[in-house]
Amino acid sequence: MPIAMFLMGRLRRTVVWSGLVLALPGLALADPCKAIPDRGALPAYLHKGSKFAGRVVYVGDGDSLCVAVGKGPANEVEVRLEDFYAPELHEPGGRKAKLALQHIARGRRVTCIAGHRTYDRVTAACEFGGRGLGARLRAAGITEGGRGVRKR
Repeated sequence: MPIAMFLMGRLRRTVVWSGLVLALPGLALADPCKAIPDRGALPAYLHKGSKFAGRVVYVGDGDSLCVAVGKGPANEVEVRLEDFYAPELHEPGGRKAKLALQHIARGRRVTCIAGHRTYDRVTAACEFGGRGLGARLRAAGITEGGRGVRKR
């Protein structure tokens, strides 16, 4: 086998493996909460009006998070905050909103009231210490934005 073919094959394998290694961490974080299936019925404890509680284990952006209602990803509920509309991460203020929600909620035990299902997550109003996460974000000076923002 000519040396050029050998090197090209080796280079191709290296590029493929490098791409996989770089892509996998993003894939692992893309949907870390697994309590709500992509298809099929919601778990009974997440129907509209139901109350659920647990520790915030992950913050996806300024208005979405995972609440662990048990051990492991299969018991982590992906929540879209019902009372706050953060800008998307790529929009102005989006990263700031995510950092604020992480600071406010990550590691804390929250109580949530389920709203409606949206894809593989549920909207919910969540609070701890008698105060909602949306109110806490607004008090921290985070500006609402994004597609679903309500005009006040």
